Amino acid sequence: MDLPEATIDDLLKRLRRIEGQVRGIQQMLVDGRECRDVVTQISAASKALDQTGFKHVASGLTYCLNDPERAAREGYDIDDVQKMFMKLA
Repeated sequence: MDLPEATIDDLLKRLRRIEGQVRGIQQMLVDGRECRDVVTQISAASKALDQTGFKHVASGLTYCLNDPERAAREGYDIDDVQKMFMKLA
């Protein structure tokens, strides 16, 4: 799927931020931080990952709607993208 460069940059930025959050959580465990603090950070990272997934699927929907014939030729018809969305729901 040929997504706009700005969209890819945004998704990568989100994933790098999540990666940093996960590293921070790992360090919290090593440092013996309080369970509730660790769980709070795990929850935040999980929500950020969910939002990144939804952003990616939304971009896919836009891609399919803008040029449905091209998307179908590339194996991304609207039904496939809807299935991806449902996997995140």
